Amino acid sequence: MKNGKIIILASPSGGGKSTMTKKILSDFDEVKFSVSATTRKPRQGETDGEHYHFLPKEEFIKKVENDDFLEWEELYNGTMYGTLRRSVENELKKGYFILLDIDVLGALNVKKMYGDEALGIFLAPPSLDVLAERLRHRGTETEETLHSRIERAKKEIGYTRRFDEVVVNDDLETAYSQIKKIVSNFINR
Repeated sequence: MKNGKIIILASPSGGGKSTMTKKILSDFDEVKFSVSATTRKPRQGETDGEHYHFLPKEEFIKKVENDDFLEWEELYNGTMYGTLRRSVENELKKGYFILLDIDVLGALNVKKMYGDEALGIFLAPPSLDVLAERLRHRGTETEETLHSRIERAKKEIGYTRRFDEVVVNDDLETAYSQIKKIVSNFINR
């Protein structure tokens, strides 16, 4: 059996990764989702092991020390996120395409590790104003965290040239149509 490959979907927070992830998983049976680990508390409707592996900070740090993550990052207010190495590698050995919905710097680290065996897609907001409005609409941000996320987004947008593909998420269906074609080409090459 042939090893699988990695599909990385990255964007600034609020860029639409979760929505696009659901659509990809619905359309491609050979794609499996890599559930990230985080130290943040679950949001309403999130389930441990399905949306994230919610870990106490001490356990997360221990996994960092044991090199259990392909990539990890400490983000807003000390919250940590990471991709568990073993679960990704196990699914790759089974021949699946593993979909990572991760932050921009983590995406670049995974792309560097896997080279052509990974497809990096940057999902760009149409503007920072639209991104700020999406984050406000989520209802999970204080003005302070909103400001932090927008400042980080400005930096992350500067990395777009390092991705294989860039899709502007201005219109959901148009953006997804582009992503679906990109993913299909990657799977079938």
